[in-house]
Amino acid sequence: MTNAIDLYGAPRSTCTRRVALIAKERNIPYNLTPVDLMKGEHTHASYREHQPFGQVPYITHDGFELFESRAIGRYLATLGSGTELVPTEPRARAKFEQAASIEYTQFDPVASTIAYEKVFKKYLGQETNEPLVTELVARLNSKLDAYEVILGKQKYLAGEAVTLADLYHLPYGTIIFEHLKLGGLDGRPNVQRWWKDITSRPTWQAVKDAA
Repeated sequence: MTNAIDLYGAPRSTCTRRVALIAKERNIPYNLTPVDLMKGEHTHASYREHQPFGQVPYITHDGFELFESRAIGRYLATLGSGTELVPTEPRARAKFEQAASIEYTQFDPVASTIAYEKVFKKYLGQETNEPLVTELVARLNSKLDAYEVILGKQKYLAGEAVTLADLYHLPYGTIIFEHLKLGGLDGRPNVQRWWKDITSRPTWQAVKDAA
C-alpha cells in the first residue's frame, strides 16, 4: 500500500480538490493541512519555501515534495492502485496527451477566468468585468462545440477509457456548468453525457465540496 501523502491546500480550492480527487481514484490516503487563503497564509515566507509562487496546493510524500496540481496528479497516477488514468501504449498515450492539452490550453484558461470574474471576485469585494465575461462565454461555447464533435466519436476525451484529462475538468467545470449554468449542455448531448458520467464518480462526489 502506498504511504499517505501530505496535502497542503485550501479544502475548497479547485486545485486542491483536483489533487484529492486523483488520490482517491488511485486509493492513496492523504492528510490535509488546511491553508487559509483569506488570511493570506499562502503568501507567508514559510509557505513559499515549498510553493514559491504562493499558490495551493503542494504535497510531500516520503520526503519528496511537489507542487502544481496537474503535475501532482500525474505523479499520483503512477502510485497506488485503482483506475489507470494515464495509458502507456504509445498511440493511446499520444491521444491522452492530446486530451490533456485540450483541458489545459482550450478549456481551463476560459473556464478559470470566468470563475474568477463571476465567483472569486465577489469574495474579494471586486466588481465583475461583464464585457470580458460575455467574450469568454462566447469562447467557451466555441470550445464546447469542438468537445461535442470529439465526444460524439468516443466516450471520453482520450478514447474509451477515462483519464486524468477528463477528471481535471471537474473542479472548474462544476462552477461553469452547475453553479453558473453556462455551457449549454442541454444542446450538446455528447458533452452532457460525458459530464454526467464523470461527475457521478464516487471519488468526485467525495471531494466536490471540500478535499
